Amino acid sequence: MHVKYLQILNYRNYKELFLQLNENVNIFVGDNAQGKTNILESIYYCSFVRSHRTNKDKEVIRWDQKEAYIKLHVARERLDKKIEIKILKEGKKAININSIKINKISELMGVCNVVMFSPEDLKIVKESPGHRRRFLNMELCQLDRKYYFNLVQYNKVLMERNAVLKGKYVDESILDIYDEQLASFGEYVIKQRLWYIGRLNSYGKCIHKEITSNKEDVEFGYLCQIKAFDNIKMDLLQLLKKNRTKDMFKHITSIGPHRDDFYIKINGIDARNFGSQGQQRTSVLTIKFSSLKIIKEVTGEHPILLLDDVLSELDFKRQKYVLNSISDVQTIITCTGIEDIKLYINDKASIFYVKDGKVGSQRED
Repeated sequence: MHVKYLQILNYRNYKELFLQLNENVNIFVGDNAQGKTNILESIYYCSFVRSHRTNKDKEVIRWDQKEAYIKLHVARERLDKKIEIKILKEGKKAININSIKINKISELMGVCNVVMFSPEDLKIVKESPGHRRRFLNMELCQLDRKYYFNLVQYNKVLMERNAVLKGKYVDESILDIYDEQLASFGEYVIKQRLWYIGRLNSYGKCIHKEITSNKEDVEFGYLCQIKAFDNIKMDLLQLLKKNRTKDMFKHITSIGPHRDDFYIKINGIDARNFGSQGQQRTSVLTIKFSSLKIIKEVTGEHPILLLDDVLSELDFKRQKYVLNSISDVQTIITCTGIEDIKLYINDKASIFYVKDGKVGSQRED
């Protein structure tokens, strides 16, 4: 899988841009705040119908315009896909795949598989459980449309249950209905997350050892209030009923996959609280390159790798691992200079220079 071309109109600081990309390495060089990340963001948007930087769609529209447009031609082994997305300021979106309008976002999931690696990904290791849940959800949604459906339904029921809990009088018979639905949708969400964590361990252990020259072992594990996973639905249902009094007092649902987390341990020590900055960066690198392999395993095709100004954040050993591992994957890199990676650039790589929302094949001084 690879991007053949990208066309954007009135997107961020680009009035108009058409880019043809090669199947190997594409490098976008320029100073900060020139528009390099916007290119990667637009490709990411075509995978998930959302930005990795903001939840407000209107922020991706050029400041003096009412709508933005993205067209992405994705080459696949079986059938190429042309994704077109029109983003309107009032929050509406129109999506076409091969000129056919789609009505459900789930129909876009998996059409263009990407793995994004940016400096903000350190939050997966360092910050709150919400960042780790978001990572699991995004990865699984592009691999499994059934997961996307169950997650959407779970969140919808969760909002309705919380609304009932916030009411002046709580009808527990209604909570019984919501609990049954939460347990049903939540079961699939937890099962798939457990599967993904298992694959992270399977691939991640080898990758982490290679990056650290066999000096470190990494381990991933799912964290939730369910202790055994042989009957997830029944256990979820029992926990919801057990916590009902507390939920009614606090007016919120206190257990379920919306509260779950996963841990990352290096040599048996929690990486979030006790890992060094270098160990945390290596953990993220392990997670991202494991994700590449998981997508290839499930879909049979390599995803597109988006590296947003991360090479400057890595030491020489980690840079070397990244740049030696992308030979089979279309990689789109942003950086402020190519001096550090010249040794790894071959004649197949395309270099673009970005300045003030314009892209050229030569640097403009």
